[in-house]
Order: sequence, then structure tokens, then C-alpha cells
Amino acid sequence: MSTALAKALQEWEIQEKEFQKLQETHRLYLQKLDEVSKLQKNFAASISRQRKNIKDTSQSLKKFSKGLTEEEKNAVEEVKGHIQDMPNNLFQMEAFLPKKNGIYLSLVLGSVNVNLLSKESKAEYKDEYERFKLYVTMILFLLTFMCRFFISYRVVDALLNFLLVWYYCTLTIRESILISNGSRIKGWWVIHHYISTFLSGVMLTWPDGEPYQSFRNQFLAYCLYQIVVQCLQYYYQSGCLYRLKALGERHNLDLTVEGFQSWMWRGLTFLLPFLFLGQFWQLWNSISLFRMARLPECKEWQVSMIGFCFLVLFMGNFFTTLAVVHHKRKNQGKTKML
Repeated sequence: MSTALAKALQEWEIQEKEFQKLQETHRLYLQKLDEVSKLQKNFAASISRQRKNIKDTSQSLKKFSKGLTEEEKNAVEEVKGHIQDMPNNLFQMEAFLPKKNGIYLSLVLGSVNVNLLSKESKAEYKDEYERFKLYVTMILFLLTFMCRFFISYRVVDALLNFLLVWYYCTLTIRESILISNGSRIKGWWVIHHYISTFLSGVMLTWPDGEPYQSFRNQFLAYCLYQIVVQCLQYYYQSGCLYRLKALGERHNLDLTVEGFQSWMWRGLTFLLPFLFLGQFWQLWNSISLFRMARLPECKEWQVSMIGFCFLVLFMGNFFTTLAVVHHKRKNQGKTKML
């Protein structure tokens, strides 16, 4: 037997042994997957049972509000305090379990499982989401700047509006995935991107003409300003979340800061004038478009529709910002009292 053949046969024996080890690893992997699947079902059932027990306990404690001694009242209040914390803890536990997609994700993605089952994968997806927003925002800034100062072709404006539609549509999908994985995005912040998607889509269909050209520069200047404010918000939120994660006080998928500490207030007070200016700019856009819609030569339906969208955005952003400021000032007062 030649030396080359002997060497080849020896390499084959080594490869065969490695393949047998790989088969054993695959068998063990499938076994663990089956165990994890059973554990997930049992864990989900335990969480549902805990929720039912918490509800029953809360209802039973309401019956003992009168005729109690001081010691019994303290015991009941202590139990109520523990019960108040348990739903939030159960919510965080449930974030690591597979669950059905919501209506929006079901329509867009079908029944594909979008749950991320480890803290590392959740954190990586969240970080990638933030980078995606920042990179696309930079591209939007460059394209908007070119349209505002150098290019005045309707086809390039259409490209910008198409990019905005794609961007906001993608954000709604990514945020829905974050919500399915335990993120606390809710309320107006979810609705905002749906309205922005619709507004950009209507802008895309607005035909070229005198009404469009008269509003074009105002809209492009508004887009440039909003992009700058979004970058400021990005760095404010990233700084807050980085500091809170370093202190171990915040969940990996938080997008906005719901808690309050004194050092956050300094950054927020810096942002507030920029936020309010952008919101009142939305109101000014709405007023300008409603005035335009009343002109006899203005026949496009897009004018009134975009004006209405800007009005809804202003009202939602303005009152939500006021609510956040009120909440933070209230928490600041409680902190000082303590």
C-alpha cells in the first residue's frame, strides 16, 4: 500500500469518527429541544395558573377590608404589596416564552415564530434595531438635504417619500417583534409610526403642481429638523439606557425610560425645547395645508389628508410629551420627599 493511500485512509477514519460524534451531538440536540419544548409548555401553564391565583387572592383580600386589627391590616397590606409586583415579574418571565404573533405580525409574517429566547439574542436584536434607525436616518438626512438645496425634481422627491414609507413600515414590523419579546413600547408610540407611514404614502401620491411646490420646501425643512431631533433623542435614550443597564436597573429591550432619576432630567430638559418646536411645526404644517385646501385652484385630496395627519401627529406628540414630563416631575417630587 502506497504512503499516499495509507494517509488518505487514515484521514477517512478520523473523519468517520468525527461524523459519528456529530451524529451523537445531533441526537442530543434534538433530545434537548424536545425537553425545552415540554418545559416551555409547563412553564406557560404555571404562569397562567399564577395569574389566576393572583386574581383570586386579590378579590378575596378585598373582602377583609373592615373589622381587622392593626396587625391583620399590616399583614393584608404586605400581601397586597407583594401582589402588585408579581404581574410585572410574570410579564418579564413570559417574555422568554414562545407566543402567538399579534394581528399585525400575523398579517405581515404569518405564523413565523419571532420570539428570541435568550437575553443575548434580545439585546443583539435591540442594538441592531437602534443601529438600523440611526443609519437610515443618516441616509434620509443626506437625501432630504439634497432635495432641499440642490435638486428640485419630483422623481427624486418621490424617491425620498418612498424611502420614508419603507422606513416607517420596517419600523412598525421591528417594533412589533420587540413588543412580542417583552419590550415596553405601547400607546401613542406604536400608533405614531402607523400614521407616519400613511402620511408618507399620501405624500408619495401627491401630483406635481403649484400646491405641491408651494408646500415642498416647508416639508423638506421640517424633515431635516425632525431628523436632527431624532438623532438627539437617540443619543439621549442610548445614554440613559447604557447607564441604567450598567447599574442593572433596566430591562434589555426598553426603548424609552419610564423610571426617573435626577441625572435624566437634565438631558430631558435639554431635549424638550427641540421636541416642542418640532411639534408646533407639525401644527403649522397642518394649518398651512388646511389653508391651501380652501383655495379654489387646489383640487388634490392629498392636501386635506396630509393636513389631518399632521394635526393628529401634533396632538398625539404634544399631549404625550406633556404626560411624560408630568410623570417625571411627579416622580422627582416623590424622590425628594424620600
